[in-house]
Amino acid sequence: MIRRLFTCSGSGTDPYRNLALERYLTETVPEDACVLYLWQNQNTVVIGRNQNAWKECRTGLLEQEGGVLARRLSGGGAVFHDLGNLNFSFFLPRGEYDVQRQLRVVLSAVRAFGVEAEMTGRNDLTADGRKFSGNAFRFVHDRALHHGTLLVCADMARGEKYLSVSPEKLKSKGVASVRARVVNLAELADVNVAHLAEALAEAFAAEYGPARRVEAEALDLPGLEERATRYASWEWNFARSPRGEFEREHRFAWGGVQILFSVLGGNIVDVFAYTDAMDENLAAKIASALEGCPFLPAAVEERLFAVNAELATWLAAAL
Repeated sequence: MIRRLFTCSGSGTDPYRNLALERYLTETVPEDACVLYLWQNQNTVVIGRNQNAWKECRTGLLEQEGGVLARRLSGGGAVFHDLGNLNFSFFLPRGEYDVQRQLRVVLSAVRAFGVEAEMTGRNDLTADGRKFSGNAFRFVHDRALHHGTLLVCADMARGEKYLSVSPEKLKSKGVASVRARVVNLAELADVNVAHLAEALAEAFAAEYGPARRVEAEALDLPGLEERATRYASWEWNFARSPRGEFEREHRFAWGGVQILFSVLGGNIVDVFAYTDAMDENLAAKIASALEGCPFLPAAVEERLFAVNAELATWLAAAL
């Protein structure tokens, strides 16, 4: 039975620390407590636990423009977070988990601004026939996590730019995101992130009872920084991606090149190169240089530079 209620908000926008805090609270929420955590990430593409990073995101462009990619603990699809997006997380004992009740809190908060919001499908919240929130779930032993996004005034164009990956670029066994028509709540009502956060806290108290407010930065959480380091690691965000098949070709003044390879554990394997260039050894040199190379633009360019500088620059930009 839930006896203690907390609302927690954080001012930090580091996705790795936010995800680490989510995991910590998921694993340690008391058996008689329910916590609503409100948080934001800045310029981040967040992918689901079982997704292929390169299939879901234009990772090179995201990095060039100062963004980061993060992999969350739960399943589901890829989303773009900026400061026009508000994220919410419910932490509670598994026996008290009730997705309909948790979503009543969110729907009540949104409806307080006059938006006719409803739940559709398995885990989406919509208004005016368009999606403004996606939800995902995770159970760890006897505890539950339910979290989601709320589009308030997010930069839709920027998010679409990072999440638009050509299906020909990478064929993957990973779970693909399902794209849907989306809408910012600010298009439908006079609402901003701060006001929505306050409405969520009020709706939470109305549904569950009076809650104590806590600032995330004030919490003493042993091991949080170590968890954040793990969430920021190449091994967690990229090497966990399912096997993917990559194919790219280009014609240079000196001849055409086609390169095919797989990406497994974050590294390039099974490389095949074809070319009509006059250098009869070029294909073998390309394959040898790329085999075992980390699937990173900088690493690929470095490996290929000694083979052919023009080729190296092109392929690195094409990843």
